[in-house]
Amino acid sequence: MKLLVTGGAGFIGSAVVRQAVRAGHAVVNLDKLTYAGSLSNLDEIANSPLYTFEKADICDRSTVDAILARHRPDAIMHLAAESHVDRSIDGPAAFIETNIVGTYTLLEAARSYWTEAGKPADFRFHHISTDEVFGSLGPTGRFTETTPYDPRSPYSASKASSDHLVRAWHETYGLPVVLTNCSNNYGPYHFPEKLIPVVILKALAGAPIPIYGAGDNIRDWLYVEDHAEALLLVVRKGTVGESYNIGGENEATNLDLVTRICGILDQKRPGNRPYAEQITFVADRPGHDRRYAIDPSRIREELGWQPSVTLDEGLAKTVDWFLGHEDWWRALQDRDGVGRRLGTG
Repeated sequence: MKLLVTGGAGFIGSAVVRQAVRAGHAVVNLDKLTYAGSLSNLDEIANSPLYTFEKADICDRSTVDAILARHRPDAIMHLAAESHVDRSIDGPAAFIETNIVGTYTLLEAARSYWTEAGKPADFRFHHISTDEVFGSLGPTGRFTETTPYDPRSPYSASKASSDHLVRAWHETYGLPVVLTNCSNNYGPYHFPEKLIPVVILKALAGAPIPIYGAGDNIRDWLYVEDHAEALLLVVRKGTVGESYNIGGENEATNLDLVTRICGILDQKRPGNRPYAEQITFVADRPGHDRRYAIDPSRIREELGWQPSVTLDEGLAKTVDWFLGHEDWWRALQDRDGVGRRLGTG
């Protein structure tokens, strides 16, 4: 396939691009290169004849039209998004612009491109979303594809809106779409404002490791390479008009997660004292969802996918990667917001 991947220089997008190129797909990476995007994430495949980079904003309709006309992709995988909840609390406007207006613009460009091409049946618009659109769970149960939407933050509300737009373009215009909603991702190239990289880098720096509230919020953790594999499977074999929940089946409280990372660092980079002694509890963020958990039964039963990396394995791989790629994360330390508490506005 020839894939147009939006946001392909970001954390999840770059994993998709790398894996797609390794699998023999031609990939056009459309990315605006905001603070969270880095072309160094793609050094591994940057010189491949299968890879092309286009610097563009998904809100710029004429540029997106020109890119689609020039490259003629078989599918669009839409990952470009503002994604950090804390940033959405401080500055929601960027989330409305990119996640809602940007998705609308891309849908219209895709619809025009698909129509002018004669509405080929094998074209796909694959929209990648999050489990946060479903809101917060109690102590039991898991999100399914039919769970009602109940977003609680500007980020999740903007992603919920984009999901609804994609479904509406399918129902109204017949655009052949597939959707996926994933649990929390982690792994190599994880931008250093997110929880797991923050823990690793704060620990190594001998700084306080911040945990919101009592650390009892629960997340389902999905190794990013597993996620990329699932996304490439859905864009090829997913049923048009359907959504698929992609989860790691690895639930953990934030405190348990941080403690595990500290234990791994104690083994791999021992310090003068256990890293867990650096854990510090800080004021919770507004609208902090209590628990997320995904039921991935549909993608397992229909497409045969299931996660291959356990949480302990994935955390060890991630710690190893950050220990071995200090040049990568140090180069990002001066980017806006990195290393300081956001979401308190």
